Amino acid sequence: MKLFLTSSANQMMDKIVPMLDRSASELKLAFIPTAGDPYGDVKPWMDADRNKLIQLGFKVADFDLKDKTEDETRETLSKFDVIFVAGGNTFYLLDWARKSGFITVAKELVGQGKIYIGSSAGSYLACPTIEASSWKRADKDIVGLEDLTALNFVDFILVAHYTEEKASNVEENRKKTKYPVITLTDQQMVVVEDENYEVVE
Repeated sequence: MKLFLTSSANQMMDKIVPMLDRSASELKLAFIPTAGDPYGDVKPWMDADRNKLIQLGFKVADFDLKDKTEDETRETLSKFDVIFVAGGNTFYLLDWARKSGFITVAKELVGQGKIYIGSSAGSYLACPTIEASSWKRADKDIVGLEDLTALNFVDFILVAHYTEEKASNVEENRKKTKYPVITLTDQQMVVVEDENYEVVE
């Protein structure tokens, strides 16, 4: 299992590429923009991530989870080497990740050696739950989810886009959750390889 969990993937991709087993130009990357759907046409963070991937040489193709069946999700994503889940609304993303079968399919494919890269909401999705995305003003539950269980690739939860101003809020919430909490600035990521992980700046 190989995961790269970032706050802002475009700021970390130069570090990620040397850690891959092939050059970017040899890798087909599925770009999942679903979390951005609620934000209309102007999504600068997503453009920055997609443009950076293209610039680095990845073969990038979009795959929106919305309205897909589990069979469609499996058939399409199995053709790619890298699954990239972009940022946006984490609740909306989790809702479609379930409806499209992505939760099941991603576990299968990552278990078979596909690489998972998360950017913000995409990183929250890799955690046991997405609870930390709602701390403070980060994300709004626009779909009315009661169950926040996510991919559970790791045993910790993340706080993306961490700054010193968020410290007291994170400490307060850290006491309420049963999971270890890792904070990530936009210049940090968690690199996960099987059972091991480290925070890289």
